[in-house]
Amino acid sequence: MSEPLDLARLADWMDDAGLPGAGAPLQVRFLSGGTQNVIYELTRGDERCVLRMPPPGAPPDRNGGIVREWRIIEALDGTDVPHTTAVALCYDADVLGRPFYLMGFVDGWSPMDRYGEWAEPFQSDLDLRPGLSYQLAEGIALLSKVDWRARGLADLGRPDGFHERQVDRWIGFFERIRTRDVAGLDTATAWLRSHQPLDFVPGIMHGDYQFANVMYSHGAPARLAALVDWEMGTVGDPKLDLGWMVQSWPSGPDDTAAMSYVDMRGMPSRDQVVQHYAEVSGRQVDDLDYYLVLAKWKLAIVLEQGFQRAGDDEKLLAFGPVVVDLMTSAAELAESTDYRG
Repeated sequence: MSEPLDLARLADWMDDAGLPGAGAPLQVRFLSGGTQNVIYELTRGDERCVLRMPPPGAPPDRNGGIVREWRIIEALDGTDVPHTTAVALCYDADVLGRPFYLMGFVDGWSPMDRYGEWAEPFQSDLDLRPGLSYQLAEGIALLSKVDWRARGLADLGRPDGFHERQVDRWIGFFERIRTRDVAGLDTATAWLRSHQPLDFVPGIMHGDYQFANVMYSHGAPARLAALVDWEMGTVGDPKLDLGWMVQSWPSGPDDTAAMSYVDMRGMPSRDQVVQHYAEVSGRQVDDLDYYLVLAKWKLAIVLEQGFQRAGDDEKLLAFGPVVVDLMTSAAELAESTDYRG
């Protein structure tokens, strides 16, 4: 549910910030939102943008999260990475109750807006679908090439010790919420601790990279319009984005269990999209198994949190067996690989 915005206060702030459309009526339309963020479309004269902010009940740390998101999209201006334009940031919670930022409106589409279906012509023409996957891979490949230091993001994350902290942080989190044993957890955790990459090239990470968090331009061929939802953005190891993107990629045309939230018929193989990432990013992908294990293991822990607080929520209760499948898969992959860092 959306909270009404104080349009008079917002319009005054926009005028003080020197934004276009001064004096024109301000119209607002709720787009989406939940416990972490709410998103509104703003229209003022011929100008259109999007407002993103935490809802009133969001934890206080979301205020800092909003500023982090803003810093990333602002840093991407002038790069090859498809992104929403950075318009303005408001630190002052007195304006709307929480800090917020404005970003450019993207005239595009997301499969999440269509309940997992692709927009036409991709829904009906399977021959056009591979481009959706290659564009998805290209988005994080381009992101990994951005000079994060030159873009003012040297303090956004801590690349040194990134993999050690990933395991320590998330296994610690799991132990705090633990109410059941999950098969494969100990095996996958021990393997991750002993197989961390010896070295990696730091870069900007999206943190939750998948079809659900990108937008495409209308029409064919497939063109990525923007990477969106930067709640988990940081500077770390960009290849974890790749592992996250493909950890549930179908193993073949008959694998209907994987990536079930979108129709993957007609899509290229995992190896093909990984190779495209390698070609665009210039990064080697020989150690992909490590990132697949880490992605499956981490996602299982993230979903376990939802399962533990599910109550009667059928959607969250459905996470229970998914967690077990992911952790089992992580452990089996760990045991089957000879990768040694």
